[in-house]
Amino acid sequence: MMVIDDKFEKWTKGLGDKEKRISIFNHIRDIEYAIVPGTRNYSNGPEKILKLNRGSCTPKHFLLGMMLERIKIPIKYVTYPYSWNDPKISYPKELAVLAKKLPTEYHLACKAFIENRWVNIDATWDIGLKKPGFPVNENWDGVSNTQNAVTSIDEIIHENAAERELFVTEKLEKRTDEQNNDVKQFIAAFNDWLDKERRLS
Repeated sequence: MMVIDDKFEKWTKGLGDKEKRISIFNHIRDIEYAIVPGTRNYSNGPEKILKLNRGSCTPKHFLLGMMLERIKIPIKYVTYPYSWNDPKISYPKELAVLAKKLPTEYHLACKAFIENRWVNIDATWDIGLKKPGFPVNENWDGVSNTQNAVTSIDEIIHENAAERELFVTEKLEKRTDEQNNDVKQFIAAFNDWLDKERRLS
């Protein structure tokens, strides 16, 4: 947790409550989005992505939740089932073919209790992905809902991280070997594509 402690101190020192929220959000958002094996776990995923400066929605939002709770903001975790085969994403041809084969995926975001209401907060896409058209939440004001990173087909609210982890584990255990291989192939190609898009931005 030392890395998390250090980043929290650096990102919030000397700021008011609202500015702390915005600073934490902006820094986590701009961890480069990549699907990194071994970072889905609440206990070590957030620390790993801080060291790598790369991570996906799950460790990003576990980290966001941890840090917002440190400034006394209640958090719930929210799962949004979605399809990678989303016509709004302008994939290269080979990635589009791979996306069509994928099973339902499970996006994670947060709900934070701010100014007496639950606010949806999504820090998924980093600012480097704005040019290729990803829905980057660029100017969060610290109090309003952000846009969801994916086109979801449902919303499942979890009271804590353990509840969310159990939910996703049960879903992923039902996948076949063929589905797991398809996902693995897509992840490698998707990460490479995002890196190329950032370099062009």
